[in-house]
Amino acid sequence: MTPDTDTFSGGFPEPVFAAQAVFRTLMDGMARPGTVGDITGDAVPPAPLSPAAGAIALTLCDHDTAVWLTPALAASALPTWLAFHTGATITAERQDARFAFVEKGGVLPDLCLFAQGTQDYPDRSTTLVVEIEAFEGGSPFTLTGPGIRTQETITPVGLPDMFAQFRAQNRQNFPRGVDLILVAGSRVLCLPRTTVLHIKEA
Repeated sequence: MTPDTDTFSGGFPEPVFAAQAVFRTLMDGMARPGTVGDITGDAVPPAPLSPAAGAIALTLCDHDTAVWLTPALAASALPTWLAFHTGATITAERQDARFAFVEKGGVLPDLCLFAQGTQDYPDRSTTLVVEIEAFEGGSPFTLTGPGIRTQETITPVGLPDMFAQFRAQNRQNFPRGVDLILVAGSRVLCLPRTTVLHIKEA
């Protein structure tokens, strides 16, 4: 596609219904951490962002939200695509971002570098949408916390070796902290800040 085509095409064919479906999937995922949902909506964002991550961007971002992008995403047609379809602005400052996007294979920054919210307004934090290889086949983590009856086990592939440490640091100032949305293909798994992640012993 040409740059202009990248910018003006690829939005939801039926924006209201598609956004509602994606939002329900994300809310279900936040309410039940560790469970996997499917993202639909037929979004076609500029590469290297995936269609599922693009659908999440179309659903969550608007003219009141500042968005941080990795260098690869910032150098693509994605900033103008987001501006055209959602009105969102791009910020280079992680602390100013309401949402952040990391493409598959991109470097996940330390979570503490993003907006953590405040004690009075913990919701004024960054939500990170992070693409990974898969939800099965990697090192196992055990999840506990609200929305989990006893515990859940996940085995994601594509997260950095420091991920468990990043998550532990992210919980130190609870209720402040960031929330994570992991995307693998068309599937999504949410890790809100309320979820405690443990490295599962063999």
